[in-house]
Amino acid sequence: MDLLQQRVNQAHATGDYQPVIDLIPYAGVIGVKCERFGEEMIFRLPRNSDNIGNPTIPAIHGGVIASFMELTAAFQLTLQLEHPALAKIIDFSVDYMRAGLDRDTFAMCKIERQGRRVANCSIIAWQDRKSHPIASARGHFLLDSFSALT
Repeated sequence: MDLLQQRVNQAHATGDYQPVIDLIPYAGVIGVKCERFGEEMIFRLPRNSDNIGNPTIPAIHGGVIASFMELTAAFQLTLQLEHPALAKIIDFSVDYMRAGLDRDTFAMCKIERQGRRVANCSIIAWQDRKSHPIASARGHFLLDSFSALT
């Protein structure tokens, strides 16, 4: 059994998803965390001054927000696949709705359609209330020609 499969199985058993997230170095750099609430996976980007792009407001860099949302979708797919593997991104589109202020940010992914080869996801990111997102995104991921970490 490969490393990714072991970590996903352990994460589902214990509820600690950080070992799976730690497999992607950039997720550690920006500080991505994950918590499960029933059937919902909520990803958290803790407040971190290194993620600030506009120190005047201060606001989180748009690239960090987009990366956080992309990682949210990739991890959601990885955790729900029967044979876990890291999906490759085909395309990703972000709509920024308001400034992501210097505070904890949350994201959630909904898998709109998953076929054998491609998955379509929608992601929202928010800070204070889920009903007031700071950004929304749509992503398409390739599921059939990727390599799992070993």
